[in-house]
Amino acid sequence: MALAGLGELFRLAARRDRLMLLPWLYVLAALLAATGYSFRKLYPDPAGRARLASGIAHNPALLALSGPLSGDSLGALSVWKVGAASAAGAALMSIFVVVRHTRGDEEAGRLELIGSAASGRLAPLAAALAMAGAADLAIGLVVAVAMIAVGMPPAGSLALGLALAGCGLVFAGAAAVTAQVAAAARTARALAIGVLAACYVMMSAGAAAGVSGPAWVGWLSPVGWAVQVRAYAGDRWWVLAPPLAAAVGLSAIGVVLAWRRDLGTGLVAPRPGRAAAGPLLGGPALRPGAARGRARPLVAPLALAWRLQRGALLGWAAGALLICAASASAARGIGSMVGGGQTRQAILRLGGVSGLTSAYLAAIMVMAGLAAGGYATSAVLRLRAEETSQRADPLLATAVSRDGWALSHLAVAVAGCALMLAAAGAGAGIGYGLRAGDPGRQVLRMAGAALAQLPAALAVAGVAVALFGLIPRASVAGGWAALAVAVVIGFFGPEFRMPQWLLDLSPFTHVPRLPGGPVPAAPLAWLSASALALAAAGLAGLRRRDIG
Repeated sequence: MALAGLGELFRLAARRDRLMLLPWLYVLAALLAATGYSFRKLYPDPAGRARLASGIAHNPALLALSGPLSGDSLGALSVWKVGAASAAGAALMSIFVVVRHTRGDEEAGRLELIGSAASGRLAPLAAALAMAGAADLAIGLVVAVAMIAVGMPPAGSLALGLALAGCGLVFAGAAAVTAQVAAAARTARALAIGVLAACYVMMSAGAAAGVSGPAWVGWLSPVGWAVQVRAYAGDRWWVLAPPLAAAVGLSAIGVVLAWRRDLGTGLVAPRPGRAAAGPLLGGPALRPGAARGRARPLVAPLALAWRLQRGALLGWAAGALLICAASASAARGIGSMVGGGQTRQAILRLGGVSGLTSAYLAAIMVMAGLAAGGYATSAVLRLRAEETSQRADPLLATAVSRDGWALSHLAVAVAGCALMLAAAGAGAGIGYGLRAGDPGRQVLRMAGAALAQLPAALAVAGVAVALFGLIPRASVAGGWAALAVAVVIGFFGPEFRMPQWLLDLSPFTHVPRLPGGPVPAAPLAWLSASALALAAAGLAGLRRRDIG
């Protein structure tokens, strides 16, 4: 039978994913619940919410960034703020789950072993889709319960949870298709994430067009369907039908393609590379038998690290530029939109400077710094991925030392982090400068403000480096946990009036608030020294421990 062994494979997938899925559930539920709670505190009266909604409705940049606004209730504002991002998060989770249990296991040779037992040909794909579907439904339930817990209407909360689950199901089906098309897990994930990015752009275009433009573009996107459910603003239950139909259709296509292709191949054959490596990748440092310390021992590993990480870096940098440009374009009219009271004070606390416009721009730079910390952590943890996949072993068998291998990836992480921050600052400068009539000066000003976040971002990534060298099994969880702590403190610390000792745990608390604030040298020096010390500890541990 084609589905023989489905139950056993589903239980195996649940066991493997149980720890990975818990953070997704927590983050998505906490993001929406915290946003709803924050709006309740900031806008307790209907008049303030109506004024905010009016300002958002007339700002295409904010609509493009977060999605359409369907009302001025607390729930509707919460959905506008993070609803589309949460739908994209559920979609990402589904993509990772499906690709991991299909193309990823096939690439690692596990599906060949499973196929030699009493399991059907389609059972692994069906188990992956069932696992993603169960996770999506769990997200929908947890989000609904969390929103009800913070005082949102039950019907709207259930509609929101089902909308997020529906978006996740669509992209589970999309990942099932890309896993058959591509011959590598990395390519399958990239294709599915590319489709997700295109869908988000269509949602943004439809939201920014408003009622007078081509708003129908947003209806072409599964992310757009999630926000068009209009949770807390009418609850259009019928909009849940298109994602369900799309999920079933895409899953069926994936099943048909899986039945037609051979194990270990993709429908699109990978393009062959060059016959010979370039001069940097083919240097003596990568030739077996070459004497250690001779002939550019760092150039070839650095070129290899750049080749492995350049795609991710360009994606992070492009995203930072576009998001910061859209966010900063709203700075010029921020005062009239938020008015006075608690919202103004919240922006001032987050931005850390007195002028509202400068505080708003400084808050965007803090968020860019947190995102750069995420990129740097991801780039550092590529070392652990190379080690666990045993790709580091043949490299270290050549003239490349452990220090040279690690430093090559760290160099890309540092340079990429700086490039991403410069792109974020340039985007903010363009977005704000075009509205203010002075883009040239604002680009330089905001680029400098963004680069001031570099020491803090590297200090966060330094935790991952130290764990990789000293406690490698804890490096992935610990590295992302350190970033999560910084994000929670950065976003919610000033708003919830956390004690100063807790705020001081985040490196971003000590970064100068630019533009508009002073630039003390001592905190930047201490943060830089901390990042160097953590990296040195990680390298020292790497020299003494076993690889793998």
